[in-house]
Amino acid sequence: MRSMTQLLYELKTLLINQMDDSKGRMEDTSFFEKFVLEICDAFYADEVTYFKLDYGRKYLHIEASTERYLERRYIPLGSCAVFNDGELYYYKDFQVEALKDFQLYLPLKRENGIVGLLALKEGIPGSFEQITSEEGEAFSKEVLKILNAAIYMSEITSERRRYKQLFRVTEKFHASMSMDAVLGEIISTLQEVYPSFTYFLLLSHDNANHENLPIKDLGYDSENVAVMQAYVTGTVQIEDEWTARKTNLYAPLKGKQGVYGVLQVIAPNARMFSEKEVEFISLLANTAGGAFENAQLYQQSRRLISDLQLINETSHKLNLNLRLSETMEFMKEQIMDSFHADEAGFVYILPDGTANFLAGSTEFFHSDRSGLYVDFLKEKICSTMESLFIGDLQLKIPNKDVKYRSMMAVPMMESEQVHGFALVLHKDPYYFSFDTFKLLQSLIHHTSLALANSMLREELEKMVITDHLTGLYSRSYLDEKMLESMEKDHEGTFILVDIDDFKKVNDTHGHQIGDDILIQVSMIIQSSIRETDIGARWGGEELAIYLPNFSIHVGQGIAQRIQEKVSEQTEPKVTISCGVSYWTKGHKDHVKALFKRADDALYVAKNTGKNKVLVQD
Repeated sequence: MRSMTQLLYELKTLLINQMDDSKGRMEDTSFFEKFVLEICDAFYADEVTYFKLDYGRKYLHIEASTERYLERRYIPLGSCAVFNDGELYYYKDFQVEALKDFQLYLPLKRENGIVGLLALKEGIPGSFEQITSEEGEAFSKEVLKILNAAIYMSEITSERRRYKQLFRVTEKFHASMSMDAVLGEIISTLQEVYPSFTYFLLLSHDNANHENLPIKDLGYDSENVAVMQAYVTGTVQIEDEWTARKTNLYAPLKGKQGVYGVLQVIAPNARMFSEKEVEFISLLANTAGGAFENAQLYQQSRRLISDLQLINETSHKLNLNLRLSETMEFMKEQIMDSFHADEAGFVYILPDGTANFLAGSTEFFHSDRSGLYVDFLKEKICSTMESLFIGDLQLKIPNKDVKYRSMMAVPMMESEQVHGFALVLHKDPYYFSFDTFKLLQSLIHHTSLALANSMLREELEKMVITDHLTGLYSRSYLDEKMLESMEKDHEGTFILVDIDDFKKVNDTHGHQIGDDILIQVSMIIQSSIRETDIGARWGGEELAIYLPNFSIHVGQGIAQRIQEKVSEQTEPKVTISCGVSYWTKGHKDHVKALFKRADDALYVAKNTGKNKVLVQD
C-alpha cells in the first residue's frame, strides 16, 4: 500500500494538472473520476465511491465511483443512525445497511459536521487493518482540502458559465416580442447549461402551434400537487420520484401581473439540485416570465388593433347602404375569414316567433340539419337576451347527433329587442377561444344597427313596390322589370288575368269577400310561378304575370294551370279569364305592344264564354 503522504502528493498534483489542462475552468467531472481511481490504486481497493452530503435534504448521493456501471444512489440519513450526532466512523467494523458492501469509511468533516464520505471496498483481505484511526482522520482532512479546492473551482466555473448564459438570454428576451422566441430561449439555455436534464413548459393559457417546443397544458392534477403549488404560490417546488428515479424542480414563470406557467426541470437518476442550481433556474424562470408577459401583452395589443380594424372596416362597409343580401354576404365572409369557422348563419326571428335564415348564411343553414342548432339557441337567446359560448355542444344535448360541437351565438338587438342572432359553428370541440367570442360580440354589437337599418330599408322598398292587399308587385314595378327583361333576355311571356263577374261577387257577398277572393287568386298565382317570375296587380280585379325566358307554349300551360286551380280552390268559387302574349329576340317589340296584345286576347276570352285562356293572334 502506498504511503498516505505520497498519495496526498499525487492527489494534489492531479488537481493542479486538471486545473492546468482545463485552464482553470474545472467544467467537467473528470477530476473526481480520476481522484477515486488514484485512491483505489493506492489502497489496492476493489471499489472507491465518493458520497456527497446534501444537508438541506438529508441525503447522501454518489458524486464519483470507480464502478462506472453503478446507478446513482441516494441514501437517506435516517438510515444511518450515526449521522444523528453529526459524526461518521471510518472503522472497518462500522456497518450501515445501505453501505454494507464497503469495509472502510473515511468521513469528510468540516467544523459544522459531515460533508461527505469516502467508502472503500477491500481488495486484499486484511489490508485495511493497517490503517490507524489517527492516520485515517488525518488523511480525511487532507483529502477534504483537495476536494474543497476542486469543488470551489468547479462551482466558480459553473456559476460563471450560468450567469454568462443568463446575461445573454436576458438580452435576447428584451430584444424579442415573440412568445415562441422567449420560450425557445428558455429551453436552449437550460439544454446548454444542463445537457443531461429534461425540460417541459407547463403553460396556463391558450398556447397552440408552438413548433418543436416541449409544451404541455397546465391543468389541475390531484396527483401532481407540486406543479399547482408552484403556480399558485409563485415559489419553486422540488419533489422526488424514487420509483421513477428522478427529481423534479418546478419554477414558476412569473411576471408583474401574474404567473403564466411553470418550468419543469427533470434531473435523471434522482440527482439532487444544489442551491446554486435552484437559484439560477429561478432567476431564469423569473426573467423569462417577465419577457413572456411583455411578449404576450405586445401580441394582445396587436390583436386588439387587428380586432378594431375588423370592426371599423365592417361598420364602414355596412354603412354604405348595401342591400340586405350584400350586407349578409359581406358579414359571412368577414366571420369565416377572421374566425376560421366551418359554418356561419344569421337567423331573423319573425313577430310570430318563426326563425328564418337571412341570405348570406352558409348552405348548411338552408338544410333541415340546422334545425337542431336553431331550436336549441332560439329559446335560450330570446329568453335571456345574452350571448352563448359553448365549447362542446354534445355535452349540452348528449342524446343528439351533433356534427358541429363548438358554438358561438350573439343576439342581434335593436331598442332592447332581439331581432335574431348570428351563429358560428366548428366541428372540433373547444375550437374557439374566449377572445374570439368577445370579438364576435363586439362585431355584432357594432353592426346590429346597420343590419336593422338594412332590413327596414328593404321592407320599406318592398312596401313601395308591393300591393298591400294582394301581396303582389305594383304595376310600376312590373313595367320596370319587363323593360329590363326585353333588353337582356331572349324571350318572355305576359299573362293578363281577370276575375270573371267580380262585380257580381261584390254585390252578392260584399266588398270584404271580394277582397278575400282577390287574395285567394293572388296566392294561387304566387304558388304557381318561380321566384324570378313577377306577379302583379294590374288594377281592380285584373292581375298580371310576367315570365322571363319562357316560351309561349310554356306560358300558356302555366296560365291554364292557374285557371284550373282558381276554379277548384276558391271559396266562394270564382273563375278567371286569361289573355297571353309573348315576345322573342330579333323582332321589334315593346312593353305597351305586349300589354295591348294580351288585353285583346283577354277581351276575346271574356266575350266568348269566360273561364278560358286565349293566346294573342
